[in-house]
Amino acid sequence: MELAVGSIVSGKVTTITKFGAFVSLPGGKSGLVHISEVAAAFVSDVHDFLTEGQEVQVKILSITPDGKINLSIKQTQPRPQRTEHRPPYDRSAPVRPTAHRTPAPPVSAPPAEPSFEDKLKQFLSLSDSKMSELNRNRDGKRHKRR
Repeated sequence: MELAVGSIVSGKVTTITKFGAFVSLPGGKSGLVHISEVAAAFVSDVHDFLTEGQEVQVKILSITPDGKINLSIKQTQPRPQRTEHRPPYDRSAPVRPTAHRTPAPPVSAPPAEPSFEDKLKQFLSLSDSKMSELNRNRDGKRHKRR
């Protein structure tokens, strides 16, 4: 069987490491499932998701010229549904008085992007002030030693 990028094949987990798992593929070849491609959830230890000898479906992500095969288990599984973790709005909760709050400033258009010349002038003035401060500190230290 010819292995092609993007195809989904069945394989057996042969070795589990801290950075992923090696899977034997049809045709006597093997590939690596990186830890980031094991599951859609965060994986801190591959042993939590896979065991040696386990049959898995893998997608071939890439095959390098030197024969290394990168695999993914995560991409063969359906994407999990995202759920909102926000609690529903409770209309029965008391509303806080707003008398002590300061009013929000009016929303204005974002400031225009300064031109290159303006940015350069700002940089030069800031640089000059920092350099003069450094020189003052350096000169002050030289005079104290005498």
